[in-house]
Amino acid sequence: MAFQDIFNNLLETALKENASDLHITVGRYPTLRVDGGLIPLLKEPLITPEFAEEFVDGFLSSEDKKRFKEEKELDFSYSFQERARFRVNVFHQRGYAAAALRYIPTHIRDFTELNLPEDTFTRILHRSQGFILVVGPTGQGKTTTLAAMIDYINKNYQWNIVTVEDPIEYLFTSDRSSINQREVGSDTNSFARAMRSMFREDVNAVMIGEMRDPETIATALTAAETGHLIFSSLHTNNASQTIDRIIDAFPGSQQTQVRAQLAGSLVAIVSQRLITRLQGGLIPAIEVMIANNAIRNLIRENKTYEIDLMIEMESQEGMVSLNRSLASLVKKGEISMESAMSYSLNPAELKSLIR
Repeated sequence: MAFQDIFNNLLETALKENASDLHITVGRYPTLRVDGGLIPLLKEPLITPEFAEEFVDGFLSSEDKKRFKEEKELDFSYSFQERARFRVNVFHQRGYAAAALRYIPTHIRDFTELNLPEDTFTRILHRSQGFILVVGPTGQGKTTTLAAMIDYINKNYQWNIVTVEDPIEYLFTSDRSSINQREVGSDTNSFARAMRSMFREDVNAVMIGEMRDPETIATALTAAETGHLIFSSLHTNNASQTIDRIIDAFPGSQQTQVRAQLAGSLVAIVSQRLITRLQGGLIPAIEVMIANNAIRNLIRENKTYEIDLMIEMESQEGMVSLNRSLASLVKKGEISMESAMSYSLNPAELKSLIR
């Protein structure tokens, strides 16, 4: 079989098996991630150095190949036969080429399809300015949730929206809103530069794929204070850790100011985990922190350690603790107790909620 046929067959198999990821590593079988678990394709040959090199080269232009040789790793998106898109990371391991492909659905699912509480999310999005964060470990659906938020605005408001991504993942089609998507590397040199530029672009909302440096965070905070609705993500575990991570990104001399800016501009932090359902597939467990006056005061007074308790106490305002979300999924028969315990940040409390 010609290499292109093998290449196409692997991507076809990933789509057929509803895989979220495809991994190509020398010395192993091509491997899919399905419902959170890794499944080697044992009917395929073991990956050789030559195959891995050719597989990676199949994605790259001559300029990209030069960059890959110099930088040792690259992120980009790839369209497969106009049927599917993948976020691709190519890298080196033990001197060999390797690749990890994340499937990006062409259909942007809404809150109901994603099993997210629609009332809570529409309440969060009923704002014209501020800072909304979706957080969680890698691979927990942050980008998909952000896409659902942006598409909700797109369908319900006449706004000008800009996304800044590395790489562009979901492709939006302008509906009531106008959406411009900018990719770091090809459309802008950096997140921070694109954020500074948006002040001159008559923008209502901006989605930043990820906040990676203090300059981007500082610009996002300023934008959230000056009439823009800012969306972004961080690799943090919950709301309190997210707030600490943002503040700790700055020198001590600036932290009081940053704390005040964050307290004044924060709208909500959504933390999520994707958990294997008992009937197959994945379902999110979420923590939702909505920045009311009490939360804002805790941020200003550097008492973020009290935020977890506040989320638990303020459920009538739409806040949801991760343990309550996990307990609800167990009681509904969606996930096992063992799965819930493995994702809980406070297993003892979770047990008390399920009894």
